[in-house]
Amino acid sequence: MNIRAKICGINDDTAMRTAIEAGAMFVGLVFYPPSPRSLEPDAAAKLTSLVPEGVTKVGLFVDPDDELIDRVLAAVPLEMIQLHGDESPDRCRYIRARTGLPVMKAIKVATAEDVAATQDYAGAVDWLMFDAKAPADMENALPGGNALTFDWTLLASGEWPVPWMLAGGLNPDNVTEAVRASGALVVDVSSGVESAPGRKDPARIREFLAEVAGLSSVSC
Repeated sequence: MNIRAKICGINDDTAMRTAIEAGAMFVGLVFYPPSPRSLEPDAAAKLTSLVPEGVTKVGLFVDPDDELIDRVLAAVPLEMIQLHGDESPDRCRYIRARTGLPVMKAIKVATAEDVAATQDYAGAVDWLMFDAKAPADMENALPGGNALTFDWTLLASGEWPVPWMLAGGLNPDNVTEAVRASGALVVDVSSGVESAPGRKDPARIREFLAEVAGLSSVSC
């Protein structure tokens, strides 16, 4: 089975076209204004018009209220909702039922105890994402996209009730090691394919996806 990839935080036509042409199977659009990658719904709708069938359109939200989700979904044909804040299992379950869309919950990881917290979300979500937890003293830390990694081996022997993605500081130089250490079948990248915060680099996108294309679960 080939390893699949998600390019997250896409906010311009060139990055979207590059991600699709280079083989991304998931594309992420951010709806969280503090992020330099955040989009208004109208701009996101234009970008999703470039996405062919078979590539999953994911919307990233951080502790969203119902009004924000409704406003985005009225304009943007998302196919999955990614929750990257402190959403409880009950909130995840409610959003999934209310929107009729699959929900992916990001779990911020620094220790094995953080990984164990995923059990609370059994039955409440359709996907999990393991991302790096920002240290408490990190200035201007975002809920994700901080270019931080964690100990990937914490995931190597885990059994999860739903599919999962690996995120957190991935880039073209470390994604092979990350997949082999964690056993991930799907990887997510944002800051690792940027030339500056919020500015995707087409060459880095191609390089990352070329690395992923060379991997398979057999090599993990």
